Amino acid sequence: MRKIFYILILLISTGNAKAQFENKDSLIRLLSTAKEDTGKVMLLLRIADAYEANNQDSSIYYLEESKQLSGQLKFKKGLYHYYAQSAIVSYTKGNYDQALLQSNEALSAARELKDSNLIINTLANTGIVYQYLGQFDKQLEYCLQALALIERKDQKKKLSSMYQNIANAYYNLSQFHRSIGFLLLSLELHRQTGSNAYPNRIYATLGQSYAMLKNTDSALCYYTIAIDESIKLNDKYAVAAVYGYMANTYADRYEFKKMLEVSERSLKLSEELQSNQMLASSLYNIAYANYFTGNNMAARQHIDKAMEIAVKDSLKDELKNIYTVLSYITAREGDFKMSLWAKQKSDSIQQAMLNEQVIQTTAELEKKYESAKKDNQIILQQSQLEKRKVLNYILIGSAAVLLILSFLAYRNYNQKKKLQQQRISELETLQQLTATGAVLKGEEQERTRLAKDLHDGLGGMLSGIKYSLNTMKGNLIMTPENNQAFERSIDMLDSSIQEMRRVAHNMMPEALVKFGLDTAMKDFCNDISKSGALQISYQSIGLENEMVEQTTAITIYRIVQELINNTMKHAAAKTAIVQVTKSVNQFAITVEDDGTGFDTAILKQSGGIGWNNIRNRVEFLKGTLDVRSEKEKGTSVHIELNV
Repeated sequence: MRKIFYILILLISTGNAKAQFENKDSLIRLLSTAKEDTGKVMLLLRIADAYEANNQDSSIYYLEESKQLSGQLKFKKGLYHYYAQSAIVSYTKGNYDQALLQSNEALSAARELKDSNLIINTLANTGIVYQYLGQFDKQLEYCLQALALIERKDQKKKLSSMYQNIANAYYNLSQFHRSIGFLLLSLELHRQTGSNAYPNRIYATLGQSYAMLKNTDSALCYYTIAIDESIKLNDKYAVAAVYGYMANTYADRYEFKKMLEVSERSLKLSEELQSNQMLASSLYNIAYANYFTGNNMAARQHIDKAMEIAVKDSLKDELKNIYTVLSYITAREGDFKMSLWAKQKSDSIQQAMLNEQVIQTTAELEKKYESAKKDNQIILQQSQLEKRKVLNYILIGSAAVLLILSFLAYRNYNQKKKLQQQRISELETLQQLTATGAVLKGEEQERTRLAKDLHDGLGGMLSGIKYSLNTMKGNLIMTPENNQAFERSIDMLDSSIQEMRRVAHNMMPEALVKFGLDTAMKDFCNDISKSGALQISYQSIGLENEMVEQTTAITIYRIVQELINNTMKHAAAKTAIVQVTKSVNQFAITVEDDGTGFDTAILKQSGGIGWNNIRNRVEFLKGTLDVRSEKEKGTSVHIELNV
């Protein structure tokens, strides 16, 4: 999963922002002479803030000192800052549950003080904690509360950052269009006020949102701007991260050389930052790009380095991907045993992560249950009704766990069933196409045999009869009436011979065998036009001097022949257009007429023999058939064949 920038916006406005840049020793010296008043409380908070980034234990010590003194002095603002800064320390240490409790205490204190600035900051901070707990709906809820208060107090300088937080929440909820909307609002306000400290990360998140929407051009554009802005701010972490996002996008575009270039840049910055997670990710991207550019040796070298780091730091997401690519690389090397092992390792990590998710969900349900149970223990002594509520919580929690486990098992079973059914369908389709091909080939062979028999057998006999009759005519003395009848008989015999030749030609046109598809199609359309039954305009693209495989040529010829026959029989059309286009591995056939048209739903319900023949031939060549028609507006048939 691609990760969004988690930006701590508005964390925390306590009045101590300069403390982290101050000399800790000078602050501690001031502490030794400070009086036991509110000024000392604020000094303790400044020292705690100075230690926050690099020494959380010392920060906690001074925070506890400030809490004790604030309690003695009943200094409510000092207590607020204690809870707010403690939440940041817990957050920094990764203790998000503790951070949430402290943020809620800070929010209660801010509301008691009725200080809108503190309330806004704390709402935003609480939303960020919910983000790291994976409760994105709660994150959005708190961010929207903060936004409403900012708008009510007309604090425009905070709007850009808050829009950015809301955009992050929508991104986490996979509502990428809304995320983009709020990011653009954030960007516009920053341009007006210059109040956002992280404009580079707005561009980065815009790139990520567009990437998730598969709009890779826009994604790359915003990533490029994000890198430029990050360099201006000397935000090396952001530069390295964005290069990683660009690598993912280039992979989606199959531009593996560019992927390799940006991944190497990300690797260089990751080494400077000494971030093992980013190092492993960059090495993985380089291995991935090398594999798809054919450099298997380089791919193996980098994937081994990535694996070493990921194993050492237990980076499960990265390990899963690393083992997958390792299976590809070793398969190309011919080490199929190693490839299978790597694939199994990737699958086992995936399963373990899924199990962890189930355990986490179960733990959350148990935590909710325990919390409910503790709350109800006090009320249990007062009312039997509350005892039933506790039982209901137990049943609901257990049922939820069972439902989750059952759903996961059912999904796994259903996925296997779908894969099996898909395989069966593929085999059935293959068998059907094979049978159809055999029938069509048999049909063409029989047509060829009948055409030859008609032309050589019956045609020869009729020509012989005509010759005999002409010879008899010279030896007989006939009355004018008999002579006229004799001439009519010879004319009828001529017509029969011509009709027989036409039938034989339609069954297996000589031009198709001798001169190819394009010439045969021209002859067919010209013959129809000359007959006066229908005026046909024939166009071909890419067929000149193109040798088409005979089975394919015959199939295409029969499809067009059947479509034109249908037009002449049913459409009452005056003109028609036949267009055949040949491109790489594909034929496109279009037949249009100006006839009466028809309701295409009839074809779906019960197509005639002709339409069934057309469908069978199209399916045989793995093509698609699109029929469009309206009454009194003609018919258009478009066919695409993969050959």
